[in-house]
Amino acid sequence: MDYKSVEQIDEGVLVKDVKNFELAHIFDCGQCFRWNRQESGNYIGVAFGKVIEIEKRQNDVIIYNTTIDEFKEVWVDYFDLNRDYSAIKDKLSKDELLKKSVEFGHGIRLLQQDPFEITISFIISANNRIPMIKRAIENISKAFGKPLEYKGKTYYAFPSLEALKNAEISEMEACGTGFRAKYIIDTIAKINENASPEGVCYNNEFDLNWIKAQSDDVCHEQLQNYNGIGPKVADCIMLFSMGKYSAFPVDVWVKRAMQHFYLAPDVSLKKIRDFGRNKFGELSGFAQQYLFYYARENNISV
Repeated sequence: MDYKSVEQIDEGVLVKDVKNFELAHIFDCGQCFRWNRQESGNYIGVAFGKVIEIEKRQNDVIIYNTTIDEFKEVWVDYFDLNRDYSAIKDKLSKDELLKKSVEFGHGIRLLQQDPFEITISFIISANNRIPMIKRAIENISKAFGKPLEYKGKTYYAFPSLEALKNAEISEMEACGTGFRAKYIIDTIAKINENASPEGVCYNNEFDLNWIKAQSDDVCHEQLQNYNGIGPKVADCIMLFSMGKYSAFPVDVWVKRAMQHFYLAPDVSLKKIRDFGRNKFGELSGFAQQYLFYYARENNISV
């Protein structure tokens, strides 16, 4: 457990002595799109139908607009607080080349996000810029999601499968998804037609619960059966919402980092992915996040 204790305060909960938890590292490392930095340095985000605000105060973390029960039920898993990140960093830092990235992004944690939301979000992310991705997801949430009030402002939960099942391509296009609208609508239809009840896994290639329950390699392969999902997007979905830590998403920043530290500049994306997974094994996804954050924040070029 990467925190000592939690106690209720008037505005939320105080999580004491949290290790390996830096707000910018977590929310700006490419894994999520519903979090925004405030002038105070806090971050406000929406996840699992709830809006919360996070403050880091020395080694303590304050989560506003929640309770201890909700913290235990939702946020412990969401922030991956039961994982020993110090042990992960120690193991990865034995690689002298990776050690620099680990030290730079020392407060990264991999969020445990909702598979349906992340599947749609990363279809939107393909060949797209983060501000545009965030805007499109926000528009979809405003159009189809439930309103959430916090500090006099209205936020919106990411819509459920039920809320989106009758959405049309034109409505998705109006949300700013561009050419990806047809992929989103097709994916929603496939998931809706094949979704199993909560806690149940049907043997069906388009059932997200079944896909999540498969081995890492099968999960990666099955996700690519949805239109608009290629190897990189599949890796993102399985890493950020399905607990598949051998995933190694290769985007432009990871490619630059791998070329900078390890490989010749003409290596293909697949070869980079294979190299990364072979090198980092079950910790590939963690290594990827440290490399991505280091490369992007330092604007590494090859």
